Amino acid sequence: MPYKCDVCHAVYANKDYLKKHLMAHAGEKPYKCDVCSASFFKLPFLKIHMRTHTGERPYKCTTCSAAFSQLGSLNDHMRTHTGEIPYKCTTCSATFSHSGSLKRHTRIHTGERPYKCTRCSAAFSQLGSLKDHMRTHTGERPYKCTTRSATFSRMAHQKGHMRTHTGEKPYKCTTCSAAFSQSGGLKNHIRSHTGEKPYKCTICSAAFSPQGTLKNHVTSYASIS
Repeated sequence: MPYKCDVCHAVYANKDYLKKHLMAHAGEKPYKCDVCSASFFKLPFLKIHMRTHTGERPYKCTTCSAAFSQLGSLNDHMRTHTGEIPYKCTTCSATFSHSGSLKRHTRIHTGERPYKCTRCSAAFSQLGSLKDHMRTHTGERPYKCTTRSATFSRMAHQKGHMRTHTGEKPYKCTTCSAAFSQSGGLKNHIRSHTGEKPYKCTICSAAFSPQGTLKNHVTSYASIS
């Protein structure tokens, strides 16, 4: 006879499988890591986690030298070779090669921000954004310049900084020949073509295309007062 979960109505052929399934609803995590404080409700999850400590990567790409600790990660990687993008947004025309990328994208439409800061009221749609934000509280700056002593709280800031040393300007204007080391520089430049001035003064009717110009403008009011 089938064994049915009273919580989510999942059905199992074996009573022991149902018992293990019910652990997920009860929050039980009997399988504990001997190295760190992580715990899991299924043994296979613990085995996968242990690879973060051992460095084991048994799933290898047959096209390049990449290797992964999880089969799902290998499957996602293989799409970089095949060009397959099977995950489609039901709201817009966006498509993705990774299911996780689709989930993150969907939050743009739903406004969902499941990752919440434990120190302030900030919330984020992506875990990486929360981690970046937490460093504003901790002061941690783990990303280091390989040329000078500069450090950064975000990898994107470190990459942008490194271009001041390499001279790389990957962000190119499609209207003229201008190129920039950071995406923000390109966005500001594009407004010189479109005439857009999104930064508006709350004191007077002035509007500006670069945010920095608005800050200087507001400061001028402060100096007068």
